Amino acid sequence: MSLPMIPPIPVELPIDIPILLHPSIVHFAIAIPIVIILLEIINLFFKKRALSVFSLFLIFVLAIVMVGAYFTGGADGKEALPLLSEAVKGDLKEHKLLGTYLAYASVVLLVLKLLFMALSNTIARLFFVIIVIGFTAVTLKQGYEGGELVFKYGVNNEAVANIASDKDDLKDELDELQEKYDNLKKSSSTKVEEVKSKEPEVKEPKVEEPKAKEAKVEEPKAKEVKEENTTAVTLDASKEEAKTETPAVSLEIPADTNKSE
Repeated sequence: MSLPMIPPIPVELPIDIPILLHPSIVHFAIAIPIVIILLEIINLFFKKRALSVFSLFLIFVLAIVMVGAYFTGGADGKEALPLLSEAVKGDLKEHKLLGTYLAYASVVLLVLKLLFMALSNTIARLFFVIIVIGFTAVTLKQGYEGGELVFKYGVNNEAVANIASDKDDLKDELDELQEKYDNLKKSSSTKVEEVKSKEPEVKEPKVEEPKAKEAKVEEPKAKEVKEENTTAVTLDASKEEAKTETPAVSLEIPADTNKSE
């Protein structure tokens, strides 16, 4: 049977609570109610106001101890919770819930003590003894379950605390490495962008078509060379013909001179 949920104590301490303080405080939270029961039972017979006042003082101390157990248990539970199985996590949450009830109940117990002291009635004192016995029984149950969580599942012991501390250190190192990686990635991308901005724009070379036109222009030159060569050959041939024809003319002139004579 699970208890109904109640709001946590609406107080935030201005200091960080050291871990592993919960077991020491819990021992006082278990022992003080037993002492209060003994004092109240004795006072039923002796009816001494001094005993009643001393019981009131112990109940006031008990309320402080219960609130302290609530905060120290919360600090230790946060350290151990990530290392526990789901089933043990459920038990730890139930343990915390019952501790919250006991913290509130200790304050109620203090108010009831003041009320029954004002009544100064034997029946009221007896009724208060029954209330304290019930409160002590729940406290012992809470202590037993807390011991099971410690010795059976390793909650709230030094080994678990060291593992949790090492895990936190490792997480801090991973966060630091991730931050360095992000900064390096950011700086490298910035440098790449700077290099890209400094690189000259490479334009694609354009193919110049005039080269083909020049080749066409050079074609007539080849024709002219051919024509010159043909002309030269023709001139040479005409010169040779002239040379061959000249002796025939010179041979005919002497014949005409002899006839005239």
